[in-house]
Amino acid sequence: MRGFAVIFLLIAMVCSGCVSKSNGADKSVENIVCQNVEETNSINIEDSAAVLVNEKPLVREHCFIVVSKKELTLSVYEARGNDTVKIAGFDCCLGKNLGDKQKRGDMKTPESTLHNPFKIRSIESSSWWTHDFGDGRGSIKAYGNWFMRLSSVFTGIGIHGSTNNESSVPGRQSEGCIRLRDEDIETLKSDYAFVGMKVIVKGEDEGKLPFER
Repeated sequence: MRGFAVIFLLIAMVCSGCVSKSNGADKSVENIVCQNVEETNSINIEDSAAVLVNEKPLVREHCFIVVSKKELTLSVYEARGNDTVKIAGFDCCLGKNLGDKQKRGDMKTPESTLHNPFKIRSIESSSWWTHDFGDGRGSIKAYGNWFMRLSSVFTGIGIHGSTNNESSVPGRQSEGCIRLRDEDIETLKSDYAFVGMKVIVKGEDEGKLPFER
């Protein structure tokens, strides 16, 4: 009996040590995890703060538009000090025929340059405007909600939506205007465009401008 009591006592002592060590290990792991969480949270907070501090808000009046006939895109750039940053880009549809517009009805999109750009003359509500494309559909809504009239000598030229013609974007199917998808003209109007905004329309063979990447 004494032998059994001694053995039982030894087993109890060993188990007690194991539990103590296990609890100690658990506490050690718990401490490490808590420390790592605290450090991670601290890093995330600092990084977030750094992003907020370094992020510069958009200055709408510093923005301008570049339309590429070659790439069928309309891009919005912002001048920031000595740098120029692209901040938005959209597909677009341009005139059916290539080249710079010469006369009314030639189905060409007029071109402008970096040193002599067009400007947005007015931003007009066009949700109710209709047009007959001569394709059998009759007079239909065709301009989206906004028409941004350009200061071209051709007064009917502008940037607008593509209601009932969304499949034409991107492409070369317009009569000379610059078409965007309806959702994109909304974004352009709400976030970037303003009366007086400069608009550069590059020719089909024109390469990248100095600030384009």
